[in-house]
Amino acid sequence: MTTLLHIDASPRGDRSVSRKLSNSFVEHWLTHEPGATIISRDVGRNPPPLITEAWVAAAFTAPGDRTAEQHDELRLSDALIDELERANVIVIGAPMHNYGMPAALKSWFDKVIRIDKTFSFDLARGDFPLEPIMRGKTLVVLSSRGEFGFGPGGVRESMNHLETHIFTCAHYLGVQESHLIAVDYQEFNDERYRRSLADAFAAIPELVRQCLGIDGPVSVAAE
Repeated sequence: MTTLLHIDASPRGDRSVSRKLSNSFVEHWLTHEPGATIISRDVGRNPPPLITEAWVAAAFTAPGDRTAEQHDELRLSDALIDELERANVIVIGAPMHNYGMPAALKSWFDKVIRIDKTFSFDLARGDFPLEPIMRGKTLVVLSSRGEFGFGPGGVRESMNHLETHIFTCAHYLGVQESHLIAVDYQEFNDERYRRSLADAFAAIPELVRQCLGIDGPVSVAAE
């Protein structure tokens, strides 16, 4: 049975497009696999605190040498990593903020990408000393973007630091399969936006079936 880690990064509530997309994905998943476990983490409404010097010092201190204060410093990080470790599928709903991740989502990544917990570091590997510890996870990103043209070959491809950053970081969380469904033109609020929104919601049930291996591979519109 699958365990999904459902992360929402938007600070918005009912107005959030990315929340609607991620909720739709989870709902469709449960239609096919009602016994699936859903772990919900709303970093948009409850953002993890930024890392501090004390947090870094605790993370780089051997567990047996940590003080009680350092263990407290890492308590939230430990809980977030435990959620991640239990998950087979990571579902992230994230709006594009200033062409990148919302600060709350970046803080979540900073808390879970941790030496000897989610990645190992060994200089014997040469110029690529970092290696993920976890394996075999699937990542689904449901994003909303105010402008357009952020995909490969698009007029704003070089400005896309949202999904590109997420996919780069996700490697160190054991992600080996990634999918993207994005809504564009949100700030234009015109027919192009409405078409993009409709296409995204139509793609979600197809992607769910693909991830579950139902009806074989399908073509999913990512842009």
